[in-house]
Formats: sequence, C-alpha cells, structure tokens
Amino acid sequence: MADIHGRLQKIKELVDAGDYFVINRARQYGKTTTLWALKEYLKETYLVVFINFQQLSENDYRDEYAFASAFADVFLDAYNKNEVSASIEESLSFLQKVADGETENIGLRRLFKALSQICVGVSGKIVLLIDEVDSASNNQVFLDFLAQLRAYYLSGDRKSTFWSVILAGVYDIRNLKLKMHPDLQHKYNSPWNIAAEFNVDMSLKVSDIAGMLEEYEGDHCTGMNVSQMAELIYDYTSGYPFLVSRLCKLLDENIAGKERISDKTSAWTKNGLAEAVKLLLAEPNTLFDDMVKKIYDLPELRKMLYAILFQGDRISYNIDNHAIRVGSMFGFVKNINGNTAIANRIFETRLYNLFLSEEMLNSAIYKAADVEKNLFVSGGQLNMELILERFVQSFTDIYSDAEESFLEENGRRFFLLYLKPIINGVGNYYIESRTRDLRRTDIIIDYHGKQYVCEMKIWHGEEYNRRGEKQLLGYLEDYHLTTGYMVSFNFNKNKKPGIRKIRIGEKELIEAVV
Repeated sequence: MADIHGRLQKIKELVDAGDYFVINRARQYGKTTTLWALKEYLKETYLVVFINFQQLSENDYRDEYAFASAFADVFLDAYNKNEVSASIEESLSFLQKVADGETENIGLRRLFKALSQICVGVSGKIVLLIDEVDSASNNQVFLDFLAQLRAYYLSGDRKSTFWSVILAGVYDIRNLKLKMHPDLQHKYNSPWNIAAEFNVDMSLKVSDIAGMLEEYEGDHCTGMNVSQMAELIYDYTSGYPFLVSRLCKLLDENIAGKERISDKTSAWTKNGLAEAVKLLLAEPNTLFDDMVKKIYDLPELRKMLYAILFQGDRISYNIDNHAIRVGSMFGFVKNINGNTAIANRIFETRLYNLFLSEEMLNSAIYKAADVEKNLFVSGGQLNMELILERFVQSFTDIYSDAEESFLEENGRRFFLLYLKPIINGVGNYYIESRTRDLRRTDIIIDYHGKQYVCEMKIWHGEEYNRRGEKQLLGYLEDYHLTTGYMVSFNFNKNKKPGIRKIRIGEKELIEAVV
C-alpha cells in the first residue's frame, strides 16, 4: 500500500478547522481506503463515527421515518466503540428504539435533536465520516438529511453538532440534482453549500509507486529497477490508484510463465509491463464497465471524447461545460495546460479500442488488413514498411473518391482501423499525447517487446513536414530506435503516393504518402 501519511495530514487540517467537505473522486480512486486510514489517524484526537451508506437499502429511503430508523441503526453500530457516558445514555437509548422500530413517526428533526444531544454530552468532538453517499444521492430524503446537517452547522453553536463531516462519493454535492434529474437541462442544486473546498491530490505520484515497489522488492527480491518501473507504471496510469494497483497485481500473479517471460525477474521489466497492460486492456472490470455505460448514457461526453481522440480537437478546459464537468467528475478527462485531455494512457487506449470496435464490422479498411494480416509478421516482428505500403494501396483503392474534408478528419482513424487486426491480441498501441492535434499524432506500437514509432500527419507544406521529421527523430532517440515511420495524408493534386525513405544521419525515416 502507498504511504498516504502526507494526504492524511492535509485532510486533518480541514478537520481541525471544523470543516464540512466532500471527497468526490472517480470510482476506485482510493476514497474508502483513505477514509479507513483517516479513521485510525484521527482516533487519538476525535470521536470518529464511520458509516457506509451502502448498508442502507432502497426501502430505507422511502420516507424520512424509514431513513431516520436506518440511520440510527448504522450510527449506533459505528459509535459503539466510542465514549458512552451517563450524560448521553438517554439519547443513545432513544436512538436504539428508533433503530428497532419501537417508536413511530420519528423523522429527521427528532433524529437530529438526539444526535445533537450526544454531541453536547460527550467530552470530545465527533467527526462523522459517510462513505458511498452516491447510493443515497438520488433521493429527496437525502437532500433533507443534508439540509439538517447544514442547519445545525449554521446555528452558531458548534458543540451542538458534529465538529466535522466528511462525505465520500463520485458525485459532488453540487451535482445532486444533475443525478436526480438528468433530463432537466443539467440544473444544479446545492443543499450543502457550507462545504469547504477539498483540494487534496489523491493520485499516486511516482514516488508513491516507488515506495510500494520497494516494499514489494524487499519481500520478493526480483532485482527490478524500482525507479524505472515506477516511472513506466505512472506513464500508463497517471497515478490512477486502481490502475496502478491492477497492473502491479497482474505483474505479480499473471505475467511470469508467459512467452519470453520465465519468472518474476523477467516480469518486472518494461516487456513484462507491456504484457500486463495488454491483459488489463482486454479484461472486463467494474471501472471499465462503468466508463462504457457513462459514454453511452451521455451523448455529449461521448462526442467530446471522440473529437479529442480522432479529430485532434483542442478543447479548452472549462468546468462550466457540462461534458467536461461530467468527464472530470468520472475521472475520464483532466486539465492539462488549459486543454481537456484524456486522464491517462490506459483510459485513452481503452476508449480507442471501444470506438474502433464499433466500426470494425462495417469498415472496408479494417477488412482489407484482416485479410492480409499474416503477411505483416515475420520472425515475431512487424514488417512496418510493408504495413505502410499496403495501407497506401488499400486506402487509395477504397477512399479515392471521398471528399478531402472527410479524409482529413478521419485519416488517422482509418490507419488505426487498418493496424488493429494486425497487432490484435499480441501488441499494444498508444497515442503520444504531447503531439496529438488536428495536424499530427504520434502512435507508439509495442509488439513482442519491440517498439515502433509512427507519425500520422496531414500535409501542410515542406516546412511543417521538416518539423515533423525533427520531432520524430527526437522520439527515435528517446526510444533508442534507428528507424521511424510516417503516414502523410497529402491532398495536393500533384502528390506522389507511395513509400519514400529518408536518411538523416544514422536514422532512417520511412514515409507513406497517401
């Protein structure tokens, strides 16, 4: 487990200030793990009551009386290890009767009166942690519950209520009405505008990943290069906790014994990680399932992601934009230098695979590659030059009559569709995000441990082309390669389609002109 002591310190500063706040992060982002650790971290200073709203059933939200009974029940279960004194025995006894259904028509007002009496009667300060608030947040009774918390907070007598309240879930409180009524033009409701800003970074840094790997290495002695592996894992995940954890689990349990990877020493390498990434991208899991569901449920989000991936659109990051706001809340996109970007390389490749899979059955360019795919592999390695040559031929045969605007917008998608059946099941690919725009994109292909760098670009003159060549040469240096590949979509009438080779020093560039 990563050492999260630093973030616990920052969260405690908010608690010490008596703040109420929400830890709203994407699914499987370490919210529950953080709350459990926080409970232990705070227990020497505060009376901590930790509740999980997943313990409540749908029937518990049918009205405020059912909710009051259910809340009293889970509150008492969570409180039972804290202080019990004569001053609060009566209130605890009352809550027990409410929980057991021995009282009638005890709603939120009476519930909170009893809770207030407990807060007043104990010698310390009570901190209330509530996990999985999403399971409650599409119910009006939950909004009423928040309103009661807000009213006591604003009463001016902080001793009469919880010192600090922390809610954890995916949805921000400001988005509750969005979840309750997604068809109402995205109106927002803020029943809890007392909440302080929660700006603690919960992603894992390279140093966090390295700390976990060092601990693992102490137990298993694989001989891995810890700093290199930490950097590589971060490059794929951008520190998304579940993705980091999942890749490490795959490396530990599933990679050794595969082709060319005999043991754990071989697994904890760059090649082993490529295999783990391939497994992760192919597996079903709740995180990816939820991502797909959200994309199909939210057309605006889908349109934005598609535009970023395939059209190279630069979309300014504006949190007031509904699609950007929702994409950020679910962890699919993030702000990079003022632009909206896919959150990490794993998500990006999974999204590419999703969108491409929707077109495969009806794609002529995909079918053309699928028929010839066995021609492109020799000795376990890709013949990239032949791939480019055949792509030019197929593209010209199929799309020669298409409009230029259509080809310019979809050219890179056609190349990925052509590449997909060739590397499927064996290789990976990802897009180098630093160069993705409307004019050019660099794709990194990993096949049987060997990497190929291929630049896809729209022709915009010789000067622009030379800049692209220089950029590609830089990538060849980064990846310690001598040969690079280019696909140029050139719509000039006097173009010469086909393959040309360019020698620059010790490097060779093979360019396919379409």
